[in-house]
Amino acid sequence: MRILTIGFDDDFIKELEFELEKYFICIVDSARDLYDATNFTDFRHYELIIIVDEGEKYTLEKYSNEVKKKKRETKIIVVTPNEKNQVELFSLGVDDVIVNFIDSPEVIAVRVLSNMRKLFGTQIDIGKLVIDIANKKIEYDDKIVSLNGKTFDILAYLALREDRVFSKDEIINALWEEPEYVSDNTVEVAINQIRKRLKSILGFQVIHTVRRRGYKFSYEKTTNNS
Repeated sequence: MRILTIGFDDDFIKELEFELEKYFICIVDSARDLYDATNFTDFRHYELIIIVDEGEKYTLEKYSNEVKKKKRETKIIVVTPNEKNQVELFSLGVDDVIVNFIDSPEVIAVRVLSNMRKLFGTQIDIGKLVIDIANKKIEYDDKIVSLNGKTFDILAYLALREDRVFSKDEIINALWEEPEYVSDNTVEVAINQIRKRLKSILGFQVIHTVRRRGYKFSYEKTTNNS
């Protein structure tokens, strides 16, 4: 999961990243303010954005609308020191408001978990397939499937979001620190490796191509190789 933080200082971001990594495999980018944040969201895809409320409601509303227009699934959490701001902030279209915990990375991380719980998992069990994210280990019917590095990360990323379709660009943005330097071909090669390795053990594919859209994980016992 790729996360963008806006308005936090560097030391706090390090602490927050440490807390978040207890729950998620994630990459955390940081922007100084909403203006700086557009340099990130114009070119990268985020599943979560955490913003410190600076009182600029018009700018925040405009930014939130732009983010949701680009990717409506992106969740936005605003951290504010004033509980009276909650109603107004929710009216701007944000998904959650955290009050008075701007100096508590533990609380913010737990609230992130409550919003993104469906993406939290240290182990995925589907039928006879077990993907152990914490230990980067895959088993099927007591047989070990060897996948390493980004091939494993791509499989885990798609499996946690079963039946959702992701473009190559979205996968690259989610899993590489500097996605601008990664080519689409890198994802294609990794997907082919996953398919080849898993089909040799499972006998069927779990990574499917959706024409002109991208890839999805779907645990279906079929001989379809797409």
